[in-house]
Amino acid sequence: MTITEALKIQQKAPAGAPVFAIQLVCGFTPLHMQTLLGAHLQQRVGDRRVTVATGLYGDLAGTLEAARTGSFEAIAIAMEWEDIDPRLGYRGAGRWGPGQLPDIQNMAGAMLERIAAAIEQLPGGVPVACCLPTLPLPPLFHTPGWQCAGAELALDAAVLQFASRLLRRPTLTLVNSRRLGEDSPPSARYDVKSDLLTGLPYTVPHADAVASALARLILPPPAKKGLITDLDDTLWHGLAGEIGPENVKWDLDSHKQLHGLYQKTLAALAEEGVLIGIASKNDPAVAQVALQRADILLSPERVFPVEVHWDAKSGSVARILQTWNIGADSVVFVDDSPMELAEVAAAHPGIECLLFPKNDTAAGYALLRRLRDLFGRPRLSDEDALRLESIRQGAAFRDQASGSGAADAFLAQAEAVVAIESDCSAPDARALELVNKTNQFNLNGVRRAEADWKRRLAQPGAVLAVAGYQDKFGPLGKIAVLQGRQEGDTLHIDTWVMSCRAFSRRIEHQCLKTLFEWYDAGRIHFDFAPTPKNGPLQDFFALLLGRRPEGPFALTRAQFEESCPRLYHRVTGGIGMQTNG
Repeated sequence: MTITEALKIQQKAPAGAPVFAIQLVCGFTPLHMQTLLGAHLQQRVGDRRVTVATGLYGDLAGTLEAARTGSFEAIAIAMEWEDIDPRLGYRGAGRWGPGQLPDIQNMAGAMLERIAAAIEQLPGGVPVACCLPTLPLPPLFHTPGWQCAGAELALDAAVLQFASRLLRRPTLTLVNSRRLGEDSPPSARYDVKSDLLTGLPYTVPHADAVASALARLILPPPAKKGLITDLDDTLWHGLAGEIGPENVKWDLDSHKQLHGLYQKTLAALAEEGVLIGIASKNDPAVAQVALQRADILLSPERVFPVEVHWDAKSGSVARILQTWNIGADSVVFVDDSPMELAEVAAAHPGIECLLFPKNDTAAGYALLRRLRDLFGRPRLSDEDALRLESIRQGAAFRDQASGSGAADAFLAQAEAVVAIESDCSAPDARALELVNKTNQFNLNGVRRAEADWKRRLAQPGAVLAVAGYQDKFGPLGKIAVLQGRQEGDTLHIDTWVMSCRAFSRRIEHQCLKTLFEWYDAGRIHFDFAPTPKNGPLQDFFALLLGRRPEGPFALTRAQFEESCPRLYHRVTGGIGMQTNG
C-alpha cells in the first residue's frame, strides 16, 4: 500500500461512525506508520472510524507509561534498536567503539526492563501488538559485517528474553520476524537519508509491511473451523481402487513425502481442535483399508465424518457441513482435481477451495503454510480439545432423538446438566471467544473488543450468564453467553450467542428460563438484528413470538412460559442457587 492509497482509504471512513481508537507507540517520527496503520485497520473494522494517536518522539517507554490512563481499543508498538539505547541508532550523538559496548548492554537491559514493566501495567483488557526491532544494528562492533559479534548476540538475547516475558501477557501478540522478512527483505528496510533528515528510518514499503503485520495482530481474520479433504492423490499418492490400498504412498522412500507432510499437518490441526472430514469418490471398503493402515499419519479417530462413495462431492460437503453445523465460509476443501474444486465452490459459496499440487513440491510447501495461516489461533482452549468429540456425540444425540419417535422421551433420559456462571467480576476468556466467533446463533452479529467487553461487565446492573453443558453422551464445555443489564423487572440483553454444537438440546430455552427466574424478570428486551447467518436464532424467536422479528423486541415472561417446551436439564450455578428445569 502506498501513502496515497492509505490516505484515500482513511478519507472514505464515515465521519459520524463510532471511533476505533488505537495508540501507536514508536520512538521515531510516526507519520508514515500512523497513516498506513490507520488504513490497514480501517479496511478491517468496516463501519467504524479508525483514529491513531501517537506519543513523543524518542520516548517509546514514556508513551507506553502514559497509555496506562488512556482509553484505546488496542495498542501497537513498533520498537527499534534506538529505543533501547540511542547509541544503537544513527541519529544519536553518543560515541561508538569497543569501550562503549559494556555500557550499551547495561543501558539496553535497563530500558528493556522499563518497557516490559510499562507493558505489564497497561489495562488488562487492551490488546497489545508488538513488533521487535527490524532494522540493522549500526557498525559499532569490531568484527567485519559478515561475522557475528558476541556483543551483537548479547543484544539479540536480551531482546528475545524480553519478548518471552511479554508473551506471558494473554492479550499481547508479537509480529513473526521471519515472516516479516519474507514480506520486507532486510536490505530494503532502512532509509538512512529519511532517518537523518526527518527521524523516519523506514522505507515506505517497510513501513507498510510493519503496519500491515500490526493490524493483522490487532484485528486477525477469523480462524477456519473445519477442513474437508479428498483421498486419492491428496491424502495419499495413487488411486487406492486401482493399485490397492496397500500400495498408495506418502513416505520419503517413495518420493511422495508431500502427502505425508499433508497428513502430519492435518493431524496437528485436528489435535488443536480443527474438524477434519473426508469427501472422496472411491470404493468405501478399499478406502477404509487404506485409512486403517498402521503407518498412516492422520489417525482415523481424528476424522469425522467420512463420506466415501461415487456421488457428487458437493453433496458430501453439504452433509459434512450439516453434521458439523457450521457455515461453508468457516471451512476449507482440499482436492487435487480443479474440476471437483469448481463443483464444490459453485454449490457452497464462501467455502475456501485449495488445490493439492501433487507434482509440485514448492506449491505443496506453500499449501502447508497457507493451511497454518487459515487455521492458526493465538491460543488454544480446553473447549478446542472437546470439539470433535462433541460433534460425534451431537450426531449420536440427533440419531437417537430422531429414532426414539418422541423427542421429550429421549431428552428426559439424556441426564443433561446446564452449568451457568454469572460472575461479572471475573471475565472468562472463553466467553468473549464465543461472542467473537459465533455466527448462526448470534443475537446481532456484533463483535466485542476485550476492553469494551470488560467495560460492559463493570457497568451498574450488568448481567452475565456463561452456560456449560454435559449429558450422558459427554461434555460440550462452555457453549453459550448472554450479556446485558437489569433495569427494574426488565433484562436488556445486548449479546447472546450459542455454539452450533449445542443445537437441538433446548439449551436456549433453559437459558431464558433461568434468567427469568434468577433475576425475577417480567420481560427480556433483546437487541436483536437479523444477519445473513443467524437464521437458527431467527427460527428460535419465531417459535416464541409466532413470527420472525425484524429488529429489537421484548419478550414477556408470560409469552415465554406459554411457548416453552418441557425442559429436562438440571441447572447449577448462579449466586448460591440451584434450580431444576
